[in-house]
Formats: sequence, C-alpha cells, structure tokens
Amino acid sequence: MNVTRNHAVDIVIIGGGHNGLVAAFYLAKAGLKPLVLERRSMVGGAAITSELCPGFRCSTLAHSAGPVHPNIIRDMKLHQFGVERLDPETCAFAPLLDGQRLVAYVDANRTVEEISKLSQKDGERYQEFNQSIHQIGDLLRDILWRTPPSIDTPTLTDAWQFIKTSRKFRALGRTNGFRLLRWLPMSVADLLTEWFETDILKSLLAARGIYGDFRGPRSVGSGAALLLQAALSDHPVGSIHGFQGGLGALTQGMAAAAEAAGATIRKNVEVTRITVKSGQAVGVVLDDGEEIPASTVISNVDPKRTLLHLVDPANLDPNFVTKLQNIRTHGVMAKINLALDALPVFTALNTSTKTEAASALSGRIHIGPDLDYLERAFDASKYGRYSDRPYMDITIPTLTDPTLAPAGHHVLSICAQFAPYQLREGNWDQSRDPFKDAVLAELRHYVPTLDQHIVGQQVLTPLDFESTYGMTGGHIFHGEHALDQLFNLRPLPSLSQYRTPMRQLYLCGAGTHPGGGVTGACGMNASREVLKDRRKRS
Repeated sequence: MNVTRNHAVDIVIIGGGHNGLVAAFYLAKAGLKPLVLERRSMVGGAAITSELCPGFRCSTLAHSAGPVHPNIIRDMKLHQFGVERLDPETCAFAPLLDGQRLVAYVDANRTVEEISKLSQKDGERYQEFNQSIHQIGDLLRDILWRTPPSIDTPTLTDAWQFIKTSRKFRALGRTNGFRLLRWLPMSVADLLTEWFETDILKSLLAARGIYGDFRGPRSVGSGAALLLQAALSDHPVGSIHGFQGGLGALTQGMAAAAEAAGATIRKNVEVTRITVKSGQAVGVVLDDGEEIPASTVISNVDPKRTLLHLVDPANLDPNFVTKLQNIRTHGVMAKINLALDALPVFTALNTSTKTEAASALSGRIHIGPDLDYLERAFDASKYGRYSDRPYMDITIPTLTDPTLAPAGHHVLSICAQFAPYQLREGNWDQSRDPFKDAVLAELRHYVPTLDQHIVGQQVLTPLDFESTYGMTGGHIFHGEHALDQLFNLRPLPSLSQYRTPMRQLYLCGAGTHPGGGVTGACGMNASREVLKDRRKRS
C-alpha cells in the first residue's frame, strides 16, 4: 500500500552514514527538522560495529577514524553520549621477514630513535621531513575544513579565503612552499626516495599515498594523497584513532546527538527516487511507494548513485551525465576480519616481552616490506586480478578495547589491497575464498602460528561494499583521491560546493570535498552551505 505524507518536512537526508548524521545535527541545531532515512537496520554507513561471530565484535569496514573534526566532537558533545576516544601511543608497526621491524610512535622523537636503529642518516632526515609535513599539513588542513571556492563565479567570501590561504602559503617559507608545489604531482616513490634509504620506512610512508585508491607508489599524483592523509592524521606514517566499542560507538553517539538536537532518524527505509519538479528537488520516494515531500534534499550516498540512479536523467544535461559517469570509483580494497583465541605472535617481536609486543601492535600494522612489493601488489589490479601478495593495513582493536572479545581473545582487522572491483576472469563470489587464502598465506610469513588461533572470520569484497553498503564500484572513499578529483574538483568542479544542478538538492557524502575517511567534514561543510542558501532565500 502506497502512503503519501500530508505534510512536507524541512529537510530529508538520504543515508545515515557519519556525514549524514553530522549534517543532521548542525541543521537541527540551527532550528530545522531534518529527517534522516537509512536503508539498513543500523546507522553509521562504513563506520559501524557488528558481531563477527558469537562474542566477537569489530569495526566491520573502516577500522580507524580520520580523525573526526575537533569542532564536531565539541559541538555534538559526543562524550555525553558515551563516546570515548582511544589513541594508542603507537602509530604503526612494520615487520620484516628477517625479524627486523620498524615501530613509529605518536612521539616523533621516539620514532626517530626507532628509525635510527635501521639508519642513522634516515633518523636525522625524518626530523626535517616530519617538520615539513606538519607545516604543510597545517595549510592543507585549513583548506580541507572549508568549502572550496567556486571556480566559475567566485564570491567575495571566496576571494577573502583565497587571500587568507595565500598568506598562509607565504608563511610556509620558500623551502616548504616549493616542496608543497613539487610534492603534490609527484609519485610517493620518487618523493620518498629523495629523502630516505631504508626500504621499510619508504614503504610505510608510501602506503599512505595509495591506501584505498587505484594507484601504486610509482603512480603520478600519489604524493598529493600522502599529503592529504598526513594533513588529516597529523603524522607522516598515519595514526589510529579508535573508539571504545568500535567505530559504531562513534556513529551511534552521533545519531543520539542529532536526535537530541531535534533530528528524526528512520531505519529500514530505502529511497528509490528523488522527486524533481521544474529543476528543483521537492522530496523523495521510498521503495514501498511512500512519498515524502521536503523543501530540501541532501544525499549522503555517493555522487554517481545520487545523480545517475536516484534522479531521473531527463533532469540532467547529457554532457554533465558523461562527466558523472567518468568519475573514477574503481574499488580496490577488501576487508577480512578474524576472531582469534590468542594474541598473534609476530616473529619480529620474538625477543620482546608481552607488554612490549602488545604496545607495538596497538597501532596500525603494515605489511609491505618495500616499494617494489607495493607496486607489484598494484600491478595485479591494473590487469583485473587480485594481488597474490597483497599490501595490508591491519589493526588489533582488542588491545586497546578488550570489550570487543572474550577475555584473552582478540580481533584482527585487515584492510587488504589490491582487490579490484571488476575482475577480468570470474567474479567475487568465486574469488572471495582464494583472495582470503592469499592474504592469510602472506600474513603467515610474519605470524607462522596464525591459523591455529582463528576461530571465526568474515570476508568483504568490493562487490559487498557496493551491494550491502551502497558504494558505487566498491570504492571506500566514494571516488579516487586523485588531483583531478580533489579540492574544488571533487567530485566535479560544478559539484564541489555540495550543490547540484537541481535547486535544493545537495551532496554531503565522502564523494565531496575533502573526501573519504571518518572525519565528518563533508557533512559539516554541506550543512553550512544549506543554511547559507536558506538565509539568502529568507
């Protein structure tokens, strides 16, 4: 039975991922009554916690926050809703097959000490590199947290922001200003080879430039992705920002904060169409036929799904449709979650005490000994194959949050690349287990006793990311983090300010500026533009 609501709501937000919840909060705080529509039984999108097997829970997809914008943490008062952030002192642990290792810490001085054990020269160079990354990151972070300026019709505000950014760029000084301009289009392999001689250090740093994207360390423009990640995480090697109860605890807290501010959230309802009349979005239609009129519609799903599937193509210019179709959303990551009955024993930590081993493993674990390894892993995906020896970004969240598993047991969370969404031969139903076997075979080189401790497992492929979580092409960031899809080009120049060709239809998901990762910045920026437009009309 079709049901039509008798009254319009202020704002409908499609998708209850973290950006949608952040947007709902700020709009509700401004006195509006946003309605969030989530097709699944839980909110959170890619930032959720679910049961891996009886007694074991984990952050199912993303296993680390971006981190979340500090203003969002403050404004939403997330601590009042039980959100407790966990920040281990270790950023990353990178083991080698010969038993050596590199451990990077939040404390840069400790990181320098660890690097110096492998190369005194690299330890000294890292200090300068870290300082440059911090200063460049401060400039980029300021850009990431703001709405990009319009290219075609810049406003006075855009002009003022450009002046402010220019002043900050000049404040970088000649050396770091030149480095920023030079590093952005470079490959991370070339960039890091100029600085360091230690293979594992270069690989650990380079991984931040290829994480989640269809590129290898020798791909042009991977330097920009490295700088983007460094600006967000505040550490060149990246860091891990978790939450007690997994990332789902964060998004549950965001949902509670949004509802407390006046937002309404409906679950198990799927939007199948955005209603457009005379070039303006006027509501949505659900899969059961229910129509919900709204004065404004905001989509938290990716730009392609929003504008090529939820909107009637007749409302769009054919040239614009072609540009949308060419947004690159080639997913290359798979997720494998393991339930273990003991802490995995890495051979690179054989001489360490249990306390030292637990500390080293409490951050991210990097599997990829050198640049050639990372490049070969990427090579497979270029030809439609999954990597036989994948690059892995791993966490053991139970070391900082024992509540996720029974006492003495652990969860191992693996983000594995490269696993291309489109396979040249076969499909992911056939390749799911072979790829998992390849991942575990590689990991066994570092943890020989791994198999005997596995008591449960979950494998998610790019196809699962698309079919279950609505990510077009299985791309975790809703689109490549490439120079032509970043800043005021993300996802397209005409969409970079969160507005679409239809009046009152906005985007707020990871496919918009500043991009993927659990930061909430897309939702915060989009809500600001919605409120700005409403003030103009009032």
